[in-house]
Amino acid sequence: MNINVNIKLTRGMTAPEYATSGSAAMDLRAAIDEGEVITLGVGERAMIPTGVSIAPETKDVVAIVAGRSGLGIKSGVTLSNCIGVIDNDYRGEICVGLINHGEKPFEVRRGDRIAQLMFMPVYAANFIVTDELDETARGAGGFGSTGVK
Repeated sequence: MNINVNIKLTRGMTAPEYATSGSAAMDLRAAIDEGEVITLGVGERAMIPTGVSIAPETKDVVAIVAGRSGLGIKSGVTLSNCIGVIDNDYRGEICVGLINHGEKPFEVRRGDRIAQLMFMPVYAANFIVTDELDETARGAGGFGSTGVK
C-alpha cells in the first residue's frame, strides 16, 4: 500500500529513501552543520535534527520513528523514547532523541543515518464501558506468565 506524503526539507537535506526494495522504513539522517560533531558520552542524550517535516495526505496513518538495529547492537545507541510517534497533524521538523547505552562515546556527524521512518495505519478507538470482559485462556496472566520457552 502506498500513500502520498508531502515533505518539506530544510538544512540542505534530501528526502529520505528506502535502502532496498524490501525496506519497511527509510533512513533519517542527521542534519547538523558540516564539520560539526555531536558526541554522546556514555549515558548521555541528544536531540538530533533531520531537516525533514511531513504532511501525510490522509489522517489514517501515523509516522513512526524507530531505532536502527545496527546502532543499537554495535554501539548501544538507541532512541531515548524507544519509538517516536509523529502525529498526522504535526508539521514541525522531525528530530530524533538518541541515548548512548554503550561503553564508549559515540559521535554523530552530518548525514549519518540515525533512525528509521515508517508509516502505519491508525485505528481510532471507540471505548465501550462495560462491567465484564470476555473470558480467554490467558485471562489476566501477564508479565512473563507464559514463560520464556
